[in-house]
Amino acid sequence: MPAPISVIIPTLNAAAGIGPTLAALAEGLEAGLIGELIIIDGGSNDGIKTIADEVGARFASTTPGRGRQLGQGAMLASRPWLLFIHADTVLDTGWVEVVQAHLHTPKKAGYFRLRFDATGFAPRFVAGWANWRSRWLGLPYGDQALLISRRLYDSAGGYPDQPLMEDVAIIRQLRGQLLAIPADAVTNAARYRGNWLRRGARNLWLLFRYFLGADPEKLAMSYRK
Repeated sequence: MPAPISVIIPTLNAAAGIGPTLAALAEGLEAGLIGELIIIDGGSNDGIKTIADEVGARFASTTPGRGRQLGQGAMLASRPWLLFIHADTVLDTGWVEVVQAHLHTPKKAGYFRLRFDATGFAPRFVAGWANWRSRWLGLPYGDQALLISRRLYDSAGGYPDQPLMEDVAIIRQLRGQLLAIPADAVTNAARYRGNWLRRGARNLWLLFRYFLGADPEKLAMSYRK
């Protein structure tokens, strides 16, 4: 039986940090779960194509914008399941077994528990809030990865071509069709360090503005400040 999963990783100058992400995915290659790896780049100048060639990934470029990149990557994918994962997110050891189990529920999109590669109260608090939000409000974010069948992805309309909140947009289309995968997605904490609670509060405020109808382009500008 052919390996069922296409892995799609959007990148933008991510070459320096993508190694652990790819190493963790090797477990899925060895188990016959991952059939293809697609790196969809937004215009990097850091040699990411060389890395893609070295690991046997399919490489494509588009204009920057995570929603656009994820959508383009999905269009290139050929397998019946899609795993969208950020370039700074590492699936924890043992993820293969629980993902294999999830493949028996094609009508549900799966997301992982969030954990940061940092210790202390603030990382635990922010991750705990994210996991509570995912479970009780049905709002996992993109850094928790998304495992979804091609059929369900297409029926949800795929990722929209927008620079921010693309993960929230597709998740809102999947309400009632989400399932937590009991394994951790360990995310790089660099953008939070020294600013945990403020960053978390700002993200919550951006989410609130998005729900009120704010333009994702303007939200993206605020996010990058």
